[in-house]
Amino acid sequence: MDLARPEVTKGPEGDPAPDGAAGPPARRGRGLRLSRGGAARLGLMALPVAFFAVFFAYPLAAIVARGLKVNGAWQFGRIADVLGQSDIQHVLWFTTWQALASTGLTLLLALPGAYVFARFDFRGKQVLRAVVTVPFVLPTVVVGTAFLALIGRGGLLDELWEVRLDTTVWAILLAHVFFNYAVVVRTVGGLWAQLDPRQEEAARMLGASRPRAWRTVTLPALAPAVAAAALMVFLFTFTSFGIVQILGGPTYATLEVEIYRQTANLFDLATAAVLTLVQFAAVGAVLAVHAWTVRRRESTLRLVDAATTARPPRGAGQRGLLGFVLLTVAALIVLPLGVLVQRSLDTSEGPGFAYYEQLTSTDGGAFLVPPIDAVWNSLQYAVVATAIALVVGGLAATALTRRAGRLVRGFDALLMLPLGVSAVTVGFGFLIALDEPPLDLRASWFLVPLAQALVGVPFVIRTMLPVLRAVDGRLREAAAVLGASPLRAWREVDLPLVRRALLVAAGFAFAVSLGEFGATVFIARPDNPTLPVAVATLFGRPGDLNYGQAMALSTILMVVCAVSLLLLERVRTDRTTGEF
Repeated sequence: MDLARPEVTKGPEGDPAPDGAAGPPARRGRGLRLSRGGAARLGLMALPVAFFAVFFAYPLAAIVARGLKVNGAWQFGRIADVLGQSDIQHVLWFTTWQALASTGLTLLLALPGAYVFARFDFRGKQVLRAVVTVPFVLPTVVVGTAFLALIGRGGLLDELWEVRLDTTVWAILLAHVFFNYAVVVRTVGGLWAQLDPRQEEAARMLGASRPRAWRTVTLPALAPAVAAAALMVFLFTFTSFGIVQILGGPTYATLEVEIYRQTANLFDLATAAVLTLVQFAAVGAVLAVHAWTVRRRESTLRLVDAATTARPPRGAGQRGLLGFVLLTVAALIVLPLGVLVQRSLDTSEGPGFAYYEQLTSTDGGAFLVPPIDAVWNSLQYAVVATAIALVVGGLAATALTRRAGRLVRGFDALLMLPLGVSAVTVGFGFLIALDEPPLDLRASWFLVPLAQALVGVPFVIRTMLPVLRAVDGRLREAAAVLGASPLRAWREVDLPLVRRALLVAAGFAFAVSLGEFGATVFIARPDNPTLPVAVATLFGRPGDLNYGQAMALSTILMVVCAVSLLLLERVRTDRTTGEF
């Protein structure tokens, strides 16, 4: 540019623009706003990235390095050696087989429920929605205990059969359906409720039968949501730990259970590291496909207000379908929880609260403190973990609000990894990696809520992100034009609109933190046990007293989770469901 000659400002059509007109200076201002937005997004990512790098990637890398490094040299030949063992191959086969079977069975039983919740309006719908969601936030050890009491060896149904059958595999599969029923109902039902039913009605008016109209119109629109739900169920069952640990015994083990056995019982870190890498690769592949299905779901048919699509069931067919769903919920969800309560009251002297009373005593010798202290410990840990998850997850969700390129999508996938990566490995990695200054936290109580927050953050993000993306971006731009900083714009514009979603996210984070077991089984101290750890410890000790106390603690934890979910249903609206 010739600095001696002043540049002529051009108008929109290339003509000289009068003084003060919006020519190139406006473009420069726009570019400045974009750069500020990009810088703000990077700033919002900083804390979540640092949190996951220090408390997720670093412990995971530490235990893998400890297992595969010998005298400072990587021994990758161990991978082939471990995977060549027949018992490890059996674990890999059973892990994959039971995950596929659990996913198929869950879809078969839960898709009718998704339709009922999406299309029918009936009395008690909100309470029923809370009931089917309770299992999802229950600790896996409680779910395993409930199904052991129902159909396991010595369970209620086992006592009623004249011929004893090995019900272990069925107990595992049904427990996984129990646990993941709400995933399908909420993911598929949430989209189904927003599909315009007039499109299917138009196909029927053109001569299509009801099954053909559903197959050619509704099913293609639902396919991304069904695929996303199936992938999430597969992910949760592929990495199942507490359920298989309790129900499977020594015969059946998933990758997660085998990692725990190799780490805690055999101290074979090399095998544990190889299995961790295998699970990490599988989870990464599942999450990549899940992200693709989510993008397809966001570009589905035009959606309508969910409140306008629900109608009271009409005719014998619709009432029969509603009855089938109610029966399924009663048999699959209410019955196991009811048996759990019944076993907690079934003492040697008849029905009573003797096991609950024993929770205030240390006579059993399982803990240094009364087992009831685990309730208070868990509540304190969960409150701190929820606060951490809200800060980290809220910042991450805000950074992800505006869709961007591969960097942001990769960041989104990174934040989902704790849902599928071995919590056992992360917990043991905490003990190995966080034992030197400036991160010498091994003896600190703060280690437990940090591990719990890792699981809570993805729920916060997936709950808040759809609501944040629904906020009109022009409101933020108007606030910026008026001089508001990004922080003030978020406080004045976004926060009032997403307050309810924030409460729902907090509730989910609190519930899942309360029930986290895989990592805390390593890092919870004997004088400060959490509820899931206390349940597993009591259950692993012989004697009717320990068994009864485990059932009593499981019932208390179930009641706390149920109350939390019922409160969330009063706060939740169709706009604050998120992806869970």
